[in-house]
Amino acid sequence: MSTHALPSHDQCEQARLARDARFDGLFFTAVRSTGIYCRPVCPAPPPRRDNVNYYPTAAAAAAAGYRPCLRCRPELSPDDANFMQDHTLHRALALLDEGILQDQPVAALAQAMELSTRQLQRLFVARLGATPAQLHATRRLLLAKQLLTETHLPVTEVALAAGFNSLRRFNDAFLAGCGMPPSALRRRHGAVAGGEPVLRLAYRPPLDFPTMLEFLRRRAIPGIERIDADSYRRVIVANGRASLIRVSADPKRPELRLQLGTTDARAIPAIVARVRRVFDLDADLATVHACLAREPLLARGIARRPGLRIPGGWDGFEVAARAVLGQQVSVAAATTLARRLVERFGQALADLPGGLDRQFPTPEVLAEAPLESIGLPRTRAATLRAVARACSEGRLQFSRAQTLEQFVQQATALPGIGPWTAHYMALRALGMPDAFPAGDLVLQQVLGEGQRLSERATEARSQAWRPWRAYAVLHLWHLAAEPDKEPTQ
Repeated sequence: MSTHALPSHDQCEQARLARDARFDGLFFTAVRSTGIYCRPVCPAPPPRRDNVNYYPTAAAAAAAGYRPCLRCRPELSPDDANFMQDHTLHRALALLDEGILQDQPVAALAQAMELSTRQLQRLFVARLGATPAQLHATRRLLLAKQLLTETHLPVTEVALAAGFNSLRRFNDAFLAGCGMPPSALRRRHGAVAGGEPVLRLAYRPPLDFPTMLEFLRRRAIPGIERIDADSYRRVIVANGRASLIRVSADPKRPELRLQLGTTDARAIPAIVARVRRVFDLDADLATVHACLAREPLLARGIARRPGLRIPGGWDGFEVAARAVLGQQVSVAAATTLARRLVERFGQALADLPGGLDRQFPTPEVLAEAPLESIGLPRTRAATLRAVARACSEGRLQFSRAQTLEQFVQQATALPGIGPWTAHYMALRALGMPDAFPAGDLVLQQVLGEGQRLSERATEARSQAWRPWRAYAVLHLWHLAAEPDKEPTQ
């Protein structure tokens, strides 16, 4: 077993004995006498130290022959975002999240990473304790376990959501991985209330959910999103089916609650992944703060808002279009333009309540649209058409498998897109933790403590905060003295 990705043995020991939620997902405890693996927060009586092994991932514990605990439910653990510091591993994990192994062999992932299959396998085993195929299989089974426990979806739909096209293969895999058939797990947990499925999404505290909602509310796209004081709602269209989702905070546990609406079961993994990215649920803020707090200004921001995270966007093209609409205007003016854009060029959706009944226009539609008709200046209309055309043709992509440098290079090759807008897109559309729009006026003024720093000086000042500069951006924006100094995007 590799321990390269693990906290120290003493840290693991102290965290599991204290049931410290800050370590949730950073390691898993496997108990030799029972053959099960648990989260650090497991409520069961702690086993003896000499009866415990520690693993960096659930997949590593599963590969060693352990089954997931039914009490603490490892499927709820957040992922370890610290793997993002290893660019190669981060890109490979992003491709896994995007479903590359659903229909293709591991060799396809290796080819995409420009590695041999053996090199890729070695990387995963060394850092994660499991091969790519083992990680993919464990994720599928844990999602199925969560759906069986928390929803009333039929077992056939659970199998589809977990990526199995054969119910028999699903039953066999679940029995092998969890030690019981799916029907037995469902009987064990009893009946689940009817209505729309609701899933629990855990995170490592703290999370400043109200502040994140407020940031998203000011940038909500009318007809598609609605954010109030305690929840986020939006229209989604998955596999041709429109639905409304709702995200709210659990008042008693470090979890968000995702109400899925009438979603196609096959789309559930992608929806869960997007919600986790929008609310940055896999962040390990202890690691982020340890880096940033060496800067006194950021230490002050962390003390004021310890749960501040990166507020993401649902769709890459949607964020990019919203960023272009917001160039050189206020947040309120950009929202007005977004409303006009959706009303004029977005698709109307039937049978959805509450005024959320629009789908954001596709790149193909906006690439040829007369955008000046909604009040966009000619140059900005041309920029948005260029962005839409680049997305349609694959020249601008929003896959998290690319590096920050690759994305910025793609974006800034387009007319009207400078480094500021490119980094803003990377921050919000891709959740890239090192995105840093050094040309931002607010950042320059806050760092200069009243005197505006140059872009070069701002960039140089930020080097000590890598690879977590995006979190520094959020803290500096919030430290700005006046609310209207927030970025115009």
